[in-house]
Amino acid sequence: MFAALIILPLIGAAVTWLIPYDRLRPKVFSLFALGHLGLTVQLLSNTPPPSAGGWFVLDALGKIVLLGTSVLFLFCAVYSIGYLYYRRERSNRILCVGMLVCLSAASMVTITHHLGLMWVALETTTISMAPLIYFNRNARSIEATWKYLLICSVGVALALIGLYFLAYATIVAKVEPSLLLDDLVRDAGKLSSGWVHAAFVFLLVGFGSKMGLAPLHSWKPDAYGEAPGLVGAMLAGGLVNLAFLALLRVYQLCLATKEITFFQNALVSMGLISMVFAAIFMARQADFKRMLAYSSVEHVGIMAVALGLGGKAIFGALFHILANSLSKGVMFLASGNIHRSYNSKNTSQVKGVLRRLPWSGALFLAGFIAITGSPPFAPFISEFTIISSAFIQGRVVVALIFIVSLAIIFIGMALTVLPMVMGEVPQESESTSYRDTVWTVGPPLGLLLLVFLLGVWIPEPLMSLLNEAAALLEVPR
Repeated sequence: MFAALIILPLIGAAVTWLIPYDRLRPKVFSLFALGHLGLTVQLLSNTPPPSAGGWFVLDALGKIVLLGTSVLFLFCAVYSIGYLYYRRERSNRILCVGMLVCLSAASMVTITHHLGLMWVALETTTISMAPLIYFNRNARSIEATWKYLLICSVGVALALIGLYFLAYATIVAKVEPSLLLDDLVRDAGKLSSGWVHAAFVFLLVGFGSKMGLAPLHSWKPDAYGEAPGLVGAMLAGGLVNLAFLALLRVYQLCLATKEITFFQNALVSMGLISMVFAAIFMARQADFKRMLAYSSVEHVGIMAVALGLGGKAIFGALFHILANSLSKGVMFLASGNIHRSYNSKNTSQVKGVLRRLPWSGALFLAGFIAITGSPPFAPFISEFTIISSAFIQGRVVVALIFIVSLAIIFIGMALTVLPMVMGEVPQESESTSYRDTVWTVGPPLGLLLLVFLLGVWIPEPLMSLLNEAAALLEVPR
């Protein structure tokens, strides 16, 4: 079953590459995405035992990230049928193949407990998504692609150095050299403290750059701004979670080595810095897709702060993985529709969206309400859990910076979103062929319904899964 989860998207990539028709390719792409979600549900309901040697293990943490990634991927794949119909001037072969290769690598990240293999899979997601950012094939998209590749690759390279340090710590401790998480946790008490500290620093910086934690976030505004909507959705709602899962693995190791306070303080600091950066750059954004990039910087900061706080905030961090992933899907897919209709991302030209695109405009507005943590949507639950946990722990300064940043970001996004969706369509606005259809509106609407559902009711199986995952990250008493 583990192998099928990785191999099925690769088969899909080979099939879509061989299909000569652009109109047919997204439909086949969607079928493989549906098959992957079916496999995911089967694995979650009937989880197989760890593989021989312990390289592949699907624990509760991996299940949450795998579920969020697979669900978002399916909605993006279905959306591609309608979206790519309006992009017939470009071949979609590389886009469909790259997305499926990325899904295969993402699946490996969620099911492996070997830190070296996890690193390889993360780097594969980076490489497979790079050509997709260049889909529009203009000067800005090539610049964004190189910036994405350079910064993320440097970050992942720093993470590799961290893994080297971790492996060397086992040699210094004279235990069996290994990068298996279970082996490292078992021998954690014997590992050299100095080398472990150095490893944690490099791993945090490396995986933090992949997440887009400030000040390592400079690739995000360009990459998210130039990528097609469905690619932006996967970057912000899928790949971010994979990098966060890597940090969760490091967190598990920190717990075992009793060095957790050092790591938690670093997470809280970087998380708050990310939220403050997002609050500063969110104000009066002239490019609404770059605005979504800074929103992503905010939300990775929220997850980092929650993980650093520990306690009940851990539940908030894990729930936010799903809440942020689905909400970002709504925003990016709706923004893709708006971009197609106006042929512009500049807010000075994009006005009256509710009049020109009633469905996409309403979805974009609802997505804004959801992503800013307003009830009754899922992000409100996770953010409220994190804030209340900070106050319970007596971390008043952290809670206040957190709340003020959220308030400023809400105002900043509102100053961009509300003028876009309200008012009249400018007379000089370019007329395009784009019209809302079931294929382009249905996927973001489905995601929005899921965000609403999780905001008012968390199904018992999901609640049990979240609690099980949180228990893996609790400080031993």
